[in-house]
Amino acid sequence: MIKVIISGYGKMGHMIEKELEKRGIELVAASEDITATAPEVARECVCIDFTTPEAFKANYPFIARHFKAAVIGTTGWNDILTEVRDTFLDAGTPMIYASNFSLGVNALFKAVEKVSAMLKGAGYTPEITETHHIHKLDAPSGTAKSLAELVEKGLAEKPEITSIREGEVPGIHTLTLTSAADKLTLTHEAFSREGFAKGAVVAALMTEGLQGVHEFGDLL
Repeated sequence: MIKVIISGYGKMGHMIEKELEKRGIELVAASEDITATAPEVARECVCIDFTTPEAFKANYPFIARHFKAAVIGTTGWNDILTEVRDTFLDAGTPMIYASNFSLGVNALFKAVEKVSAMLKGAGYTPEITETHHIHKLDAPSGTAKSLAELVEKGLAEKPEITSIREGEVPGIHTLTLTSAADKLTLTHEAFSREGFAKGAVVAALMTEGLQGVHEFGDLL
């Protein structure tokens, strides 16, 4: 059975801790400074990272060099994706990353990919709306950006993204495709952070025997 160290002990960190406990997986530590982890301890553990873009950009070389494997749920660092990927590949450390670890959101990604390709050239205008709690730092969300990339690739139309921050909303993502004749709406609504935590722990279990760097959705 794997052992886990959580990087970033905020609300998501606490949810992941509960999910690990449910599954009987050992949580070795939950750290606000992952670089303080002793290398001999890190070598035995999977790092699950839910921090900030700035923290991840500073910490990923340490994680790649010292941990057994990594699951990265932090978003907002795609501008250095190639650099991060190469660092983990060079270190021989398996890594799974996602803009959203919810199983439902990853099903949405696949649906959007197929629908967008099907409607290419049919006169549909895409729009994405994402709503999150007021504490979320990045806008648009990483999930919205992933949806936009899928739409643009399949539909050959770049969608406008509207970001809303209100209350304690865990996350709602809606893609609307509108033509002169009709409108198609695809929505995922998270009721809590529990789905994200479950997906991250599933990903951590997937790292056993895994090699390379992978997006979560590609492994499902």
